[in-house]
Amino acid sequence: MQPLLSPLGWRLLRPLLFALPPERAHELTMALAAHWSTRFDGRLAPADTAHAPHLARRHLGLSFPNPIGLAAGLDKDAVAVPLWQALGFGFIEVGTVTARPQPGNPRPRLFRLPADAALINRMGFNNAGAAAMATRLQRLRARNLLQVPLGVNIGKSKAAPADAAAADYRHSFEQLGALADYVVVNISSPNTPGLRDLQTVAEVGRLLEAIQAPNQRLERPRPLLLKLAPDLSAAAAVDCARAARDGGAAGLVLTNTTVCWDGLISRTDRIGAGGAGGGLSGAPLLRRSTALLQTVRAALGADPLLIGVGGVSDAAGVAAKLAAGADLIQVYTGLIYQGPGLIRRLLATWPRQPA
Repeated sequence: MQPLLSPLGWRLLRPLLFALPPERAHELTMALAAHWSTRFDGRLAPADTAHAPHLARRHLGLSFPNPIGLAAGLDKDAVAVPLWQALGFGFIEVGTVTARPQPGNPRPRLFRLPADAALINRMGFNNAGAAAMATRLQRLRARNLLQVPLGVNIGKSKAAPADAAAADYRHSFEQLGALADYVVVNISSPNTPGLRDLQTVAEVGRLLEAIQAPNQRLERPRPLLLKLAPDLSAAAAVDCARAARDGGAAGLVLTNTTVCWDGLISRTDRIGAGGAGGGLSGAPLLRRSTALLQTVRAALGADPLLIGVGGVSDAAGVAAKLAAGADLIQVYTGLIYQGPGLIRRLLATWPRQPA
């Protein structure tokens, strides 16, 4: 399966995958990726271009070989971590995972918009649950192969009522926190009813307080990050960001998918209305997500770590995130459309001056 990671392998595989329904193609890709990850360790030689010295960063008390990471959502159950490492990612974020297994929303729930280089998803946090991920991460750690930081993105179970959200997040953290290098608290997916209602100062404080209790009992407390939606007003985003900082969070992930589908070339009438229809990712999200990133950076200053995600697929997208104040960058949809060579292409354009 090694040849499938090459540019030629991707050119041959892409038409076959794109001929399948999107979720079926995703399932097939993840099955191949998981199989690859059981056979290979994904470790890169020190001289690999993805580990060039000028790319290295130090954040959260962690060493990042390079500043481009895999965003949450692609590997929800942490089945293919070695593969992502082999592709050159400087850090990997798995999830979103919930306290207990859940099937997600009814199908169809994933849609390609090739004319827009975008996806719409209403997956609904389909995953095998925190306990299953904990077992997988324990085995991964036992192999001692990770060369990059591993983040775990946790979300609210659909069955958990709003007044039980803090306990639900705490349950996931208790199972996974010690196995992660950092933990992201996701309150911004549009595909779990009521989840975005947690994007208030009071709820952010309540969630972080609940998670910090078991976190501070760890021998090495993990950095906590908060993931926000691009559809928040500037004032609400800044308020939530400040509440996160006051609650001990080390930074934010900006942003999740958007429910605004304005300006798309592709037809969406068979998908459903924005919001109820799902979250939009990819190229159309770049401007909106980057604007919110810039707003939060301007309001909070240089201190918190900001991970910029949303619409990055080329050097211009990277430059926009960096100019807006991102310390690190994540990709997802760009990888779906451009294939496994994307990471090294982006890294090849990186300025060669010290961080």
